[in-house]
Amino acid sequence: MKKFFTVKSKTITGAALVLGAAAFVSRIIGVVRDRIFAHHFGAGETLDIYYAAFRIPDLVYNLLILGALSAGFIPVFLDVWEKNQKKAWFVTNSIIHILALALLFLLVPLYFLMPHIVPYIVPGFTEGALQETVTLSRTMLLSPFILGISGIVSGVLQSRKSFFIYSLTPILYNIGIILGVIFLVPHFGTQGLAYGVIFGALLHLLIQLPTLYHHGYSYRTVLDIRDKSVQAIGKLMIPRTITLATQQINLLVITILASQLGAGSISVFTFAQNLQFFPVGIIGVSFALAAFPTLSEFHAKKSTTEFINYLTQTIKQILFLILPCTVIFLLLRAQIVRVVLGSGKFDWQATILTADILAFFTISFFAQCLIPLLIRAFYAKHNTITPLIISLISAAINIILSITLQRTFGIQGLALAFSLAACIQIALLWFGLRHIIAWDKTKGILSSLYKICIAVTLMAFTTQLLKYPFSLILHMDTFWGIFAHALLSGGCGIVVYLFTCYVLKTEELLLLKQSIQKRWLKSTKSQPDIT
Repeated sequence: MKKFFTVKSKTITGAALVLGAAAFVSRIIGVVRDRIFAHHFGAGETLDIYYAAFRIPDLVYNLLILGALSAGFIPVFLDVWEKNQKKAWFVTNSIIHILALALLFLLVPLYFLMPHIVPYIVPGFTEGALQETVTLSRTMLLSPFILGISGIVSGVLQSRKSFFIYSLTPILYNIGIILGVIFLVPHFGTQGLAYGVIFGALLHLLIQLPTLYHHGYSYRTVLDIRDKSVQAIGKLMIPRTITLATQQINLLVITILASQLGAGSISVFTFAQNLQFFPVGIIGVSFALAAFPTLSEFHAKKSTTEFINYLTQTIKQILFLILPCTVIFLLLRAQIVRVVLGSGKFDWQATILTADILAFFTISFFAQCLIPLLIRAFYAKHNTITPLIISLISAAINIILSITLQRTFGIQGLALAFSLAACIQIALLWFGLRHIIAWDKTKGILSSLYKICIAVTLMAFTTQLLKYPFSLILHMDTFWGIFAHALLSGGCGIVVYLFTCYVLKTEELLLLKQSIQKRWLKSTKSQPDIT
C-alpha cells in the first residue's frame, strides 16, 4: 500500500504513459458518464441546464486554481525545494490559506449574485430553466473550493513526480458524478447532479492526501503574503489567470450563442467537445503535465540544451500519437458517437448533429495537443506574458469567428471557429519559441513528421477502404454491429500505421516500445528519454 501511494515515474514517456493510461480510464468513465446522461436525459433542456450551471463554478476554478498551479506554484515550489524543503512546505501552507480565503471572498458574493448573472449566460432559456440553472450553479460553487485545495496538493505531487496518484483524481471525480446520477437524482431530482459533482470533488482531494503526507508535508496555520516565494507565485499567476479568463470568455460566448440555437444545442456541443477531448486529454495534456516539472528543473539548472532536446522530443512523440487518432475520429465519427451516446433518449438526429460537430473539432487535434506543452515551455522559463498575449489574440479570433460562422453553419460553426482559433494559437506559440528551438531541431521534427504523415495517409486509405465491405457483413442497426465496424475498420488502419512506422524506422515508435518495456516506475528520479 505504501508503494502504491509513493510510486514515482522515471522517464518523460513513462510519466506520460502513467498519466495517459489513467486519462484513458478517466475518459472511458467519462464516456460512461455521458452515455448515462444521454440515456436518461437525451440532448434536451435538462442537460442544457446542467452544463450551463457549470460555467460559473468552472470559471472560478480555472481562474484561481489552474492559474496558480500551472503557471506559478510548480516552478516556484521546485526552486524552493532544491534549496530548503522546510521552506517549501511553508510556502505550500501559505498558498493553501491564501487560495482558500480568496475563494471564500469570491464564492459568497457569487452565491447571492447568481440570479442576476445566469440570465446573461443563457439568454435563450425559459424562466423555469433559468431558475433551475441558478439553483444548480449555487450548489456547485462548493466544488471549486474543494478542488482549489486539491489543486495545490496536485501541484506538490506533480513536482515530486508522484504522477500515478495524481492521475487517479479525474477518475474518482467522474465516478462521483456518475454515482450522483444513479443514486442521488432519483431522490433529489436534478439537484442530485450538483451533489454528485461535490462528492466527486471530495474524492479528488482525499485520494491525494496520504501521498502528500508521505512526502513530508505537515499542516501549519501560516499565511505570509510578504514571503518572496509566495509573491513570486502571485506574479506568475496573474498573467496566467488573464490567459485562462480569455478561454473562459470563449466558453461563455459559445454557451450564449448555443442557448439561442434551440433546445439541446448546448448538450450536443458539449457531448462532441467531451468526445474530442478524449485523445487530446490522453495524449496532449498527459505529455504536457509529465514534461512540465522536468522542463522547470532544466531551466532552474540553466541546462538549455537538455531543455530544447526534451521539448522537441516530446513534440515528436505527441504528433506520433495524435495524428492517427485524428484519422480515426474523422473517418469513424458517426460510429464513435453512436456507440458512446446512442442509447435511450439520444436519437439518430442527435447522433448525426454531434458527429458533424466532432468532425470540425478533429481539424485541430494536433494543435490542441501541442498548445498545453508549448505554453508550459514558456511557464517553465517563467514567461507568462507571451502566452497571455497569444491567448488574447486567439480568443478574439475565436469570438469573431464564432459569431460569424454560427450564422452560416449553426452549432457546427462554433466547433469550426474553435478549431481555426486553436490552429492560429499554435502557430503563434511556435513563432514565439523561435529563439529557443533552433533550425536544426526544427528539421528533426519535420523529418519525423514526414514519416508519420506517410503512415497516416496509408492508414486513412485503409480505414476508408474497409468501411464499406465491413458494413455489408455486419448488422449496422445494432450496438455491437456498429462497435465491430468501428473496431475492425479502425483497427486495420492502426495496424497499417504501426507497420509503416516500423518499416520507416520511426524513432517515436522505438521510444514508445522501449518505455513500455522499461520498469520506469521504480526510479525516484525523472530523466528524459532523449537520444
